[in-house]
Amino acid sequence: MTKLFTGSAVRTLVRGAAAAGLTVALAVPATAAVSVAPVVAAPPGLSCDTGKHAIDDHTGYALCRNNGATTQTFWAHLVCGWSPDVDGEHVTLRPGDSGQSTAHCAGLGSGIGEIHVRP
Repeated sequence: MTKLFTGSAVRTLVRGAAAAGLTVALAVPATAAVSVAPVVAAPPGLSCDTGKHAIDDHTGYALCRNNGATTQTFWAHLVCGWSPDVDGEHVTLRPGDSGQSTAHCAGLGSGIGEIHVRP
């Protein structure tokens, strides 16, 4: 009976395949984590600016002004890549008022992929 592989040869093949798979897995998301997609249109009556914190790429915000005639509530929704998505605090604005909602993606994830303003 002929042996095709010894125990050490099988371990070497498995390690090589695992290293190659890890290299491919890490290379693909690295480019995806760099860009942040533009925000979807703000809810009617609100004008909003969104972005990442200047020092912390895992913290995002939505700064909105209520240009409408009725009280409105909004919050920031962050799409966090490898981590669960998160919502910021709900902010209620009377007509003419401005306010900010902030949220933070988990530090172990790939960071913010998108920032949405939710009504």
